[in-house]
Amino acid sequence: MSPLVPSPIPDPRERRGTQRGTAVQRLAFADLPQVLAIERRSYRAPWSLAMFVLETAKPGGLSIVARSFSTGATPGPPTGGLVGYAIVSRYDDAFHVMNVCVDPNRRREGIARALLLHVIEAAGGEQARLTLEVRPSNRGARGLYDELGFVAVGTRRNYYRDDGEDALIMWRTPATLQGRLDDIPGAEGPVPDLAGPRHGRAPGVPGSKGPVPPDVVPPLPERGGRRR
Repeated sequence: MSPLVPSPIPDPRERRGTQRGTAVQRLAFADLPQVLAIERRSYRAPWSLAMFVLETAKPGGLSIVARSFSTGATPGPPTGGLVGYAIVSRYDDAFHVMNVCVDPNRRREGIARALLLHVIEAAGGEQARLTLEVRPSNRGARGLYDELGFVAVGTRRNYYRDDGEDALIMWRTPATLQGRLDDIPGAEGPVPDLAGPRHGRAPGVPGSKGPVPPDVVPPLPERGGRRR
């Protein structure tokens, strides 16, 4: 697994909607108050401090933040102001993207994309095995996951406890990048129709629990690959 190092968000000249002056870095426990503040502004059922501590303390996981740099004519070090974060747990040889969130005032700037690209690279790039859950109604997040190579392969019924919405299960593995599902536990056959998520059709096996990483515990409120 590649080490986590500061990774700048792409230059806005390279991709429309990105924001200069931000870097992806390892999450420190001192960052948790700012993380909690963003979390509570973003979700109806936010994670608690105990949930963040539990997930970030797990061995082998990835916990990162997007941090603003100082502004001005002369580039400076990060100011400490957080604009987003990603919490990823490791289960055997798969990484489970548990929580991806961006400050409501800084969305649509490419920050979530930068966080996820950093996660993918740190987890092994094209050889990485990653999974996440996302609301079918969250079209923005689903579109981003599609673009990054994640494929919807199943559903979890009544996954989100605040309103009972189902979750789409998405995976990104060496096989899915080649149009197959043979390295995903519990999934068989070719990749489902990739047009499904973009047109409101739930891909995968309707009503199935779908494949899950080994030793996954029951979901906590709003747990999963979340992004707004």
